[in-house]
Amino acid sequence: MHPFKKIYMINTAVANKVKKGTKLDKKYATPYPKETYLFWYESMLLMRKFEEKSGQLYGQQKIKGFCHLYNGQEACVAGAVSALKEGDKYITAYRDHAHPLALGTDPKYIMAELFGKATGISKGKGGSMHMFDKEKHFFGGHGIVGGQIPLGIGIAFAEKYKGTDNLCMTFMGDGAVRQGAFHESLNLAMLYKLPIIFVIENNGYAMGTSVERSSNITDLYKLGSAYDMPSKPVQAMDVEQVHEAVKEAAEKARKGMPSLLEFKTYRYKGHSISDPATYRNKEEVESHRQKDSIEAVRTTILVKNIADENELLEIEEKVTQQIAAAVTFAEESDFPKPEEAYQDVYVQKDYPFLTT
Repeated sequence: MHPFKKIYMINTAVANKVKKGTKLDKKYATPYPKETYLFWYESMLLMRKFEEKSGQLYGQQKIKGFCHLYNGQEACVAGAVSALKEGDKYITAYRDHAHPLALGTDPKYIMAELFGKATGISKGKGGSMHMFDKEKHFFGGHGIVGGQIPLGIGIAFAEKYKGTDNLCMTFMGDGAVRQGAFHESLNLAMLYKLPIIFVIENNGYAMGTSVERSSNITDLYKLGSAYDMPSKPVQAMDVEQVHEAVKEAAEKARKGMPSLLEFKTYRYKGHSISDPATYRNKEEVESHRQKDSIEAVRTTILVKNIADENELLEIEEKVTQQIAAAVTFAEESDFPKPEEAYQDVYVQKDYPFLTT
């Protein structure tokens, strides 16, 4: 069951009323129902607090290896998930902790994966960059820059081949558009009219080089025009705008027309935890923090009387408890046994080159 099926149904019902010119109920006087706003707030707050805790634990050397935090970009995935439906597929790059959180994966399994524990969502074998949750239709978490883009094409092709009404959301960073696979995938998507939405999460710096220093075209959505693909920029620090853009693109995708969306977003931390981000100054970061998507939704909820302070405090306490429980679960879980290194490698159980 899609964790937000109720929200999807409510949003659809409200949208249909608007199209018919029906006067909305008082509780729908805001652009979206209360359930949607509270989902956005709780989902984004969970992402932010999870990542903040992950950064602390990394500093304590409880989490090792690469670790790429999502702080600042939360509206990108929260707004996308609320606009889609059960059965839709998701795939992304290695900044991937937040995506399964938004889809409803229990934080304890994601935290356990960061700890490299056997109870992790990828059995402790993937770590930060390789999160997967088949039940939530989340197909990773991929460490090769741009490597997930053609995989998204394959997923979308499978949905079309099977005759479903599902689509594939394929996320990537702004640096990935320099890969040839990006252009090959856009071409194939249009050639075969696949149910796919390409999303460039443009946080401005790829791994550490600004878009202005690495691209002749700085409005990256325009790259889709080479393939006659519907493309547009989205102010992705605003979760409402993300939701609307994805909703529109989804309608096209289900009719066989792919889209390219450029999410204009910003990461507050460096590319990874080991990146001091000396290529930008504190004033720049602070200017973007003033547009923080979580604070914006919280303000909207309170100013428009969608919910009161006590309801939001309950959500905040719930998130705090979830994070604490996730850390305890990860710390108390066991590491994988040595023989697990040979599992999940080959489909054929007696593969001749597999030694034990």
